[in-house]
Amino acid sequence: MIILVVDGYNIIGAWEELKALKDKDIDQARNRLIEMMAEYQAYSGHRVIVVFDAYGAAGTGSKLQSYGVEVIFTKENETADERIEKYVKQLKNVQTQVYVATSDYTEQRTIFAQGALRKSARELYIELGNINKGIAKNIEHQNKARPQTKIPLSDEMLTIFEKWRRGNG
Repeated sequence: MIILVVDGYNIIGAWEELKALKDKDIDQARNRLIEMMAEYQAYSGHRVIVVFDAYGAAGTGSKLQSYGVEVIFTKENETADERIEKYVKQLKNVQTQVYVATSDYTEQRTIFAQGALRKSARELYIELGNINKGIAKNIEHQNKARPQTKIPLSDEMLTIFEKWRRGNG
């Protein structure tokens, strides 16, 4: 199994689209990142966990599912880096490879020492772009592979037959 743990605010600060959203509305930036990671998860089949830093904010932290992605908000006085390091220790084993998406060099070194691999924000962005291209190719292929009728029919006849099929004719 492959698990990708994403340092949410680090990625938001690194990607232009998300950075621009953050300047207007941080909630929109978080939601867009989660949507993008849901697409990544659906296409790759990897489990994705997004961790957002709540350091200095009052609260006990929270964990929820959004679009099938696990979303973690750290508890008060806990950084995202600390939570990510705990997750790497918990999740890493012989059958599970853990990747951490962050451009924080210190965090990369720490998680690498624990046996996880890293993906920089740029690498993840490129990978997501390649996934989107793959999805577009799959859609194009599906559209081309639609069954064709054996008898060519005019659009007018197709409309009539479709009405009959739906019981509207």
